Amino acid sequence: MSLTLNLVADPQVLFILVVVAFIAGFIDAIAGGGGLLTIPALLMAGLPPHLVLGTNKLCATFGSATASFAFYRKGLFKPKEWRNGLLATAVGAVLGALLAQQLPAAWLNQMLPVVVFACAVYLLFGRTPQVSESSTPVIKTKRQVPQGLTLGFYDGVAGPGTGAFWTVSTLLLYPLDLLRASGVARSMNFVSNAAALSMFIISGNVAWALGIGMGAALMLGAAVGARVAIGGGNRLIRPIFILVVMALAARLAWQHWFGVA
Repeated sequence: MSLTLNLVADPQVLFILVVVAFIAGFIDAIAGGGGLLTIPALLMAGLPPHLVLGTNKLCATFGSATASFAFYRKGLFKPKEWRNGLLATAVGAVLGALLAQQLPAAWLNQMLPVVVFACAVYLLFGRTPQVSESSTPVIKTKRQVPQGLTLGFYDGVAGPGTGAFWTVSTLLLYPLDLLRASGVARSMNFVSNAAALSMFIISGNVAWALGIGMGAALMLGAAVGARVAIGGGNRLIRPIFILVVMALAARLAWQHWFGVA
């Protein structure tokens, strides 16, 4: 607790964390992967690992809620079509958060860069579905449960890149364009963040003052990022998304394969 208070009292450290949170919120609203900025920043600030995960979930919940609402307000995400996915994501995130505090996930960390890089390659060379904004694609509900459980569980256990995984898997499973897939990703990410956060709160692994401060910056960054994403459409999201996912893969490989934090 004293370490957290010292961080809040240090203007320079707090300023850096707030700036990182704003950038993370902006990137996360467009492409996902904001946790790859906030988690290392919190670790470098000196927080213990268990507090880092919980505090990051608090920050991420602020940002994903803002971005999710922006996409919902523009009609780019319809909760009624995704009820199964929302419920499955919440259940998966709770289970993942419970296990995160007990089981090591070294094997997952080793495989993560490969999976992220594969997502980037798919988007780089694959064709994104061309769906008219006025069309009403049929969303198959049976696919939502395994997708939600898997990605919700991963977000509860670790988290980095969850938004990107949601976007890519949604493009593969449903007849949606990149903009609408981003709306799904932001909304599901909010659900998994909130569900996992509840478990970290129960275990007392949240630095509230720091998390709320960074969360406010994340909300602002997410609001700006969502406006940019919605205004720019698929032409803007695609290159930014590919760039972020490539950087995400490189960062994870550097960290988990070569042991560089």
